[in-house]
Amino acid sequence: MEKGTSIAWVRAREILDSRGNPTLEVEIGLAGGAVGRAAVPAGASKGIYEALELRDGDPSRYGGKGVLKVVANVQQVIGPKIIGLSALDQEGLDHLLIELDGTPNKGRLGANAVLGVSMAVAHAAAASQGLPLYAYLGGPEASLMPLPLFNILNGGRHAQGGVDLQEFMVVPVGAANFAQACQWGAEVYHALGRLLEERGFSLSVGDEGGFAPPLAHNEEAIALVTASIEAAGFRPGEEVAVAIDAAASELYREGRYVLSKESKALDAEQLVEMWEEWCSKYPLVSIEDGLAQDDWEGWAFLTSRLGRKVQLVGDDLFVTQVDRIRRGIDQRVANAVLIKPNQVGTITETVEAVRVAQKAGYACVASHRSGETEDVTIADLAVALSMGQIKAGAPARGERTAKYNRLLRIEEELGAKARLAPLPFSV
Repeated sequence: MEKGTSIAWVRAREILDSRGNPTLEVEIGLAGGAVGRAAVPAGASKGIYEALELRDGDPSRYGGKGVLKVVANVQQVIGPKIIGLSALDQEGLDHLLIELDGTPNKGRLGANAVLGVSMAVAHAAAASQGLPLYAYLGGPEASLMPLPLFNILNGGRHAQGGVDLQEFMVVPVGAANFAQACQWGAEVYHALGRLLEERGFSLSVGDEGGFAPPLAHNEEAIALVTASIEAAGFRPGEEVAVAIDAAASELYREGRYVLSKESKALDAEQLVEMWEEWCSKYPLVSIEDGLAQDDWEGWAFLTSRLGRKVQLVGDDLFVTQVDRIRRGIDQRVANAVLIKPNQVGTITETVEAVRVAQKAGYACVASHRSGETEDVTIADLAVALSMGQIKAGAPARGERTAKYNRLLRIEEELGAKARLAPLPFSV
């Protein structure tokens, strides 16, 4: 063991996330003085196959959403088992955490406890080596900057009263570097705000910082986003494209997809036809969760129709779980995987999910959650693992811009080595 890299102490505390709900923060101190800190995000729209986020269930505190049990699990169960171990053995520590929990879904200790410790260990180890996290995890060759997908219009579970679909994003496909991509995303975001104001809408925002107007039709949202690209002075499709997260599992009711705003119920084939129509009318380059998490037959149909020209991202479908990603690869379903560390529970499992997807030629998109903190681990992971894309919400609100600002600093550190990843599918 390298001198000074053994774990000397472990602390955990309850902090607040961006929705004002409690979440877990973990600190790990090493014998040599290095310290790592990590905070765990929380989702609202969750896949049923995700690792389990543990909550107290005590209605007298935070409406039952407290995480004091998780804090105790970190300090009283995990802490004593990892003190004295080397922080440089990330894989060994993560496997120990998995064994300590002993359940398939991290249900005993909580995926939030396991992930908080796993991330904090990685940060402490990187600090002990005098390296930024992306360089520690990715090595000297880690230099690919992720293309950002900015969620500028929110709906679904992230904006009650908005449109049925969860996210409408802009993708600066023509930007020369990450800094320019951020500039373009922010300019389109503000252009959308002006368009909404001109049309008499309030400028309220959803959980992820995007505007949340009560539009009558879902297509009105993508039309507005496309218009905002033009209003900001960019060529739709060539310079800035559009992506959506349909979160279709949230719409699925007894074999049909219910668009409440439009009083419509579509079967899988009809929904795919809608996506095809949108792709022909708008500069739509990426569709996330275009069908429900268990509609494998529908996903296969969607992939056969659009998979060669549009990015089809599985989130609830794959939930960063290697077995589900492998099933998708075997069945030729989707062509991209959303990567959320808190869906699986450890850094090591996250890395494995990315590697399995990349080996099969699937794109990877690093992702935040709707309930976020100032933690920027996913920004470093995106660069370390050459994921090529990241979505962290709108270019607004501190818990969202923290990730983008971290990437701006990384690009500056990398200097001439940095290059912005292209979109892996046709624009």
